[in-house]
Amino acid sequence: MKLVYLLMLGLAGANCARIQSRVAEDCNPDICNNQNCRCFNPGVTPGGLSPQDIPQIVLVTFDDAVTSLLYSNYYSDAFANRQNPNGCPVGATFFMSHEYSDYESVNKLWNSGHEIALHSITHTSSPDYWTQATPDDLAKEFNDQRDMIAHFANIPASEISGLRTPFLLLGGDSTFQMITNNNFLYDCSWPTQSFVGKGLYPYSLDYKSNQDCNVGVCPTESHPGAWVLPMVDWIGANGYACAMVDTCVSGATGANELLEFIKTNFHRHYDNYREPFGFYVHAAWFNTNSTNYEAFKMFLDYVGTLNDAYVVTAKQAIEWTRNPTNTGGAANTFGCPAKEPAACNKRTCNLQKPGEGERIMVSCVDCPPNYPWLGNPLGQ
Repeated sequence: MKLVYLLMLGLAGANCARIQSRVAEDCNPDICNNQNCRCFNPGVTPGGLSPQDIPQIVLVTFDDAVTSLLYSNYYSDAFANRQNPNGCPVGATFFMSHEYSDYESVNKLWNSGHEIALHSITHTSSPDYWTQATPDDLAKEFNDQRDMIAHFANIPASEISGLRTPFLLLGGDSTFQMITNNNFLYDCSWPTQSFVGKGLYPYSLDYKSNQDCNVGVCPTESHPGAWVLPMVDWIGANGYACAMVDTCVSGATGANELLEFIKTNFHRHYDNYREPFGFYVHAAWFNTNSTNYEAFKMFLDYVGTLNDAYVVTAKQAIEWTRNPTNTGGAANTFGCPAKEPAACNKRTCNLQKPGEGERIMVSCVDCPPNYPWLGNPLGQ
């Protein structure tokens, strides 16, 4: 009898677990229409604004380690003295991984108005590691990385609210459960080919998403409060879609031709629905050919000639979607960031990564006794 009772308890527990993991329902835009809830609804602009009245958001994002060389060779130069139409500095988003990152450079980027976001501690190359991870596994990679960056770059943890999984390998509902469990705002790891040129804006996962799932595992459950910043693919010169700029086939033989290729993809957004345009790239792309960096700066020059285009951070794109304004109101929406500069007392730390040897880590605070890593983000 006792065995039967225990089995019944086990079944009841399993049923409870299934109830808590609620399959997402179809979205009703009459209900999900406020700053905390937005349907997956391609072709419908935020706030019902006419496309020509919408400020064109341009998102420049970089993946992987923030090194001192990348900062000095590219980041500090590319964005220097660039302004949006309202006179405020342009902003990029850095989805940074931990290993080989220079936290003094991270501090400088944040002080310059850029967004620091998460790309995991380990950047493990195994696809199964990411697609089969539990929410707790992912929290060790991302929530602990938030603590790590806040500590060693000496920037507020509250300013770190978004993430991109390595290799764009979403872990399905585990990823978004981790996001809501740890009070993150958004994920930007979900490419789309099917909705290129169809006006796909950021949306929340309160309800069902019909976005195509070509990489990783995509969510099927409801995750109120978690936002998706979809990565709308570019179309390469060979006709194939590409989520990251450095994977696109441009067919260009010089900077001017490459600029025209970039502008073709940009105008697919600007001339139609004006959904956010993403220039998603690894900075290593600049190292492969000087033409790439030259064309990138030429594109920023071009955007700077448009009085209704704003180069802003991923977080700002989400916030605009939640509280949309027309081009006239964009000057206030994308106002100059008011924040106290974060100090950095540079320390060069010679540490040992177990099993792999020496790691030199530049920190804004005192060096830790051990190399910071998974399970020990502060190196205690």
